[in-house]
Amino acid sequence: MLLEEIMDEMLKYAVENGMIDLSHIQECIEIQQRKELIERHPYKIYESKDGKWCTYLPDKKKGRVFRKRNTKKELEDLVVEYWKAEVDNPTIEEVFTEWNDRRLELKKIVASTHTRNKQVFNRHYKEFGKHKIKSVSPEDFTEFLEEQIPEYNLTAKAFANLKGVTRGVLLRAKRRGLISFSPDEVFEEADISDTEFRKNVKEDCEEVFDEEETDLMERYLIEHQDIWNLGILLMFVSGIRVGELVALKWDCFYDDEIYIRRTETRYEDDAGMWRYRIKEFPKTRAGWRTIVIPQAYQWIWGALREMSGEEEYVFSRNHERMTTACIRARIYRVCDKVGIQRRSPHKVRKTYCSILFDNKIDSKLIKDQMGHVDIMCSELNYHRNRKRKDQKIDTISAIPEFRQKLALVK
Repeated sequence: MLLEEIMDEMLKYAVENGMIDLSHIQECIEIQQRKELIERHPYKIYESKDGKWCTYLPDKKKGRVFRKRNTKKELEDLVVEYWKAEVDNPTIEEVFTEWNDRRLELKKIVASTHTRNKQVFNRHYKEFGKHKIKSVSPEDFTEFLEEQIPEYNLTAKAFANLKGVTRGVLLRAKRRGLISFSPDEVFEEADISDTEFRKNVKEDCEEVFDEEETDLMERYLIEHQDIWNLGILLMFVSGIRVGELVALKWDCFYDDEIYIRRTETRYEDDAGMWRYRIKEFPKTRAGWRTIVIPQAYQWIWGALREMSGEEEYVFSRNHERMTTACIRARIYRVCDKVGIQRRSPHKVRKTYCSILFDNKIDSKLIKDQMGHVDIMCSELNYHRNRKRKDQKIDTISAIPEFRQKLALVK
């Protein structure tokens, strides 16, 4: 028997045998609820010169309206009735905040996800979120979602984030009995096709470092060794995520392997400041892995140990751990130094993955090194052509059939 069933049976037995007075318990609950509603009333409740009791109630149009009753209890009844209606019909924004905060408290999400949810909500629900939840129909939600795609020129991924936040709000409202419809009713009625979403099409040269650029970067990083540059070099030869890089401790290195067990996360605190902290688990389930680096680059560990000294985290200076923002800024600086287009740390990771594919590395090894669940993720999202235009022309021109036709023209 489940614990809940046992508790129900115990409660039933206690009531039937007069051990618990449910009416008294209910009365105590109502008294406590009444007290809490009166305490949340923002205006003073006072007795006027004529012996009557007065206060103000919030009003959408006028800001507030004056109310007067013969007795204090009558006035408090009015206040309780007003705030009870407000509590039973919160705004969409209030339901969202309750859902998002609760998931964080229960550790269903991390602080960075909590922040991202707020960003999505604030972007799209700025006006719509002010509506009372009970006054909004499923059709209103459906039309709202349809309108967001053209208004913000959303990609499929951006819309998925909006949809996820909307689902959370509706599930919380449904659980509280504030609405009778389900999230599926809203999404099933939406008239949305894949052609409506903005496509993020980027050239290969924007997504990876080509062969010549990779050589330039590596040469500069080796010739100008410091802890930042060695970290970037390690990314080029291991494919490690930048968040995983800055979370490395010395216990992550063993023999010729690197254990990926942590990552950095970023979130916004109550004061609106960005904070960075380490999560004791990687970005994804497949992110928990052990990777290797080429023998020719294993000297990096010794050089890092000499520079880092006794620091807890490998990438630290003066007992302060470096952040992903620090590494990103250094990559941009090195790109400027060698005279190539700026690219983010993630482009280094894509470059590494492309090198593995270009050299026909076993798909299982690629997946393990990258920390991907599916090799198709690596192939479709990370593999790019790293050859320059003249190299592409030479490669295609070397195909026997094309060489024969060229000979005929001559």
